Amino acid sequence: MSFLVAVTITVLLLATFPISGGHINPVVSLAASLTGVISLSRAAIYILAQCVGGVLGALALQSVVNTKIEQTFSLGGCTLTIVVPSANGPLVIGLETRQALWLEIICTFVFLFASIWIAFDKRQAKHLGRVVVCSIIGVVVGLIVFISTTVTSTKGYAGVGMNPARCLGPALIRGGHLWNGHWVFWAGPVFACVAFALYTKLIPSQLLHN
Repeated sequence: MSFLVAVTITVLLLATFPISGGHINPVVSLAASLTGVISLSRAAIYILAQCVGGVLGALALQSVVNTKIEQTFSLGGCTLTIVVPSANGPLVIGLETRQALWLEIICTFVFLFASIWIAFDKRQAKHLGRVVVCSIIGVVVGLIVFISTTVTSTKGYAGVGMNPARCLGPALIRGGHLWNGHWVFWAGPVFACVAFALYTKLIPSQLLHN
């Protein structure tokens, strides 16, 4: 699954790079805005488009899968918990909100530091080339998703989101348990973006923009 995530992210980045610079994630757009790479207004437009894309993607997926798959995988949405039957009635299982929030913050910051940093640094981006940069970002996302689900090993928890738009689409279309702790998948990445932006202020600006 993590391999498929890595490949999918890489292909999407390569496809959208000529149009928007590969902005398919609100985390990337917010971080780019906070670090001065793009304007706040441009980031707002990107984030709105990303959220609309998340909803349209969820609708498209719902239209081509059967009900059983939709229920099993929650339309690919971000979940902290699920409800399962038990001898004493329905039982909620999953990850605690506090743990999920910290995972979201830490993993999103690592994502920004390890991959987006390369994309924002024009010297490295030019030296490595578009394909390599997009591949690095895809691999980093795949690894983080794998690690987050492996470390927790908790049924009901779908792993870190690191993309609020991807979490929003299925939640709006399917609803139900997808709204449980949904705020975590927004608050965590926003906090990580702010922390990343503050971190970039501690180093010479020419290392990031020149």
